[in-house]
Amino acid sequence: MQEWLETLTVWTGQLSGLLWGSYLTLIALVGTGVYLTFRLRLVQLRGFRHGAALITGKYSDPKHVGEVSHFQALSTALSATVGTGNIAGVATAISLGGPGALFWMWVTAFFGMATKFAECSLALKFREVDPDGKVAGGPMYTLMHGLKMKRTAAAFATFALIASFGIGNMVQANSVVDGLTYIWPEVSEAAWMVGVLLAVLVGLVILGGVKRIARVASTIVPFMAVLYIAAALLVLFNHLDQIPAAVALVLNYALNPWAVGGAAVGEAIRWGVARGLFSNEAGLGSSPMAHAAARTNEPAREGLVAMMEPFIDTLVICTMTGLVIIVTGAWQTDNEALVGAALTAHAFSESLGDSGAMVVGFGLALFAFSTMIAWSYYGDRSAYFLFGERAVVPYRVIFTLLVVIGAAVPLQLVWNVADIMNILMALPNLLALILLAGVAARIKHEYFSRTPLPDDETLQSRTNNA
Repeated sequence: MQEWLETLTVWTGQLSGLLWGSYLTLIALVGTGVYLTFRLRLVQLRGFRHGAALITGKYSDPKHVGEVSHFQALSTALSATVGTGNIAGVATAISLGGPGALFWMWVTAFFGMATKFAECSLALKFREVDPDGKVAGGPMYTLMHGLKMKRTAAAFATFALIASFGIGNMVQANSVVDGLTYIWPEVSEAAWMVGVLLAVLVGLVILGGVKRIARVASTIVPFMAVLYIAAALLVLFNHLDQIPAAVALVLNYALNPWAVGGAAVGEAIRWGVARGLFSNEAGLGSSPMAHAAARTNEPAREGLVAMMEPFIDTLVICTMTGLVIIVTGAWQTDNEALVGAALTAHAFSESLGDSGAMVVGFGLALFAFSTMIAWSYYGDRSAYFLFGERAVVPYRVIFTLLVVIGAAVPLQLVWNVADIMNILMALPNLLALILLAGVAARIKHEYFSRTPLPDDETLQSRTNNA
């Protein structure tokens, strides 16, 4: 049995590496974002200011259909995206692809903003609302109602359901233990106890449904983001004079094959794009399920809110992590044990001492916990789509119990399967985005053509003329 599991781990690892390391996969994900950027006429620039105003609740209407506010929907989605990718993913990208990988993460985020707008606007348009006001939406409903592809919709929901137990549950529980171990090494000896406590906390949140998840997420996400960014800013302030050189280094490694070699630039593109997509999940189809629950009758509004995700996740938080790793010189370390989150912790501790490593450890634990509660909702909606209301409570119970296992068991096989499921989720979602790009463009144009935008009259005028 043990030998069979080891073989399966190797095979799934090879397949996962092939899928995520393939330029075809990366071109499909980023290429869709490029196509949507032009089809939506640079909505990430033209709608940025209005999207920020929507998050504040400026245009909210309590009479509209939905279960949570714009801010709560964004917080829930960010709970899933802001996580290990921001701490371990950036470090891995820079370790394997050099400083230039950070630039390609920026590129991925920029085009990913258009992807988020499209997939979340469509999720609002094609969502279902039952007589009690409960909402169900996401790529499976977009595929079913927008394209009449029931089997493809079921396939997406199946992949998302499996992924929720892996990337959204067990690997995150393991990350919580890893994060706490950075602070208190003895925690690794009591992983089962941590798992039980974590399962209780997760269960108390997710058994209350999307409203409770959204309330907790809207509290945790701002707190953890501010804490982490504040620590990163403190490190950067301590190395203020090195920031211009760090930015120049990023651009040089990303764009100058004559200086660093064509192979180095190629690796920067590969790892920057792969980890950028892994971090902000643009095109994977996960966050539309959270945004579909937003209280609004205007699909474009939630699309504008959703496109702030890659900006916050990648252009802000990942950039902070990347610059810290570069300005402290941590990226040049010869210690092979310093990879992923350990490299990030080393970079922070180089400037802030033990407190820097504590911020990373605590941040990793909190990020992972918030990812779990958000992904539980994604799996919840997938189970509902496939099996109906009767499957929701059993799913939540199983999800909670698996937390204990995830906290205490080595999970490379689960990581591999989850990575494969994420790619399989993306394929039907990208198909829907390409085929329904015209619908997304119409949603955007109709909204801006009839909605007064007192916060940005110039934007309204330019969009009406687009």
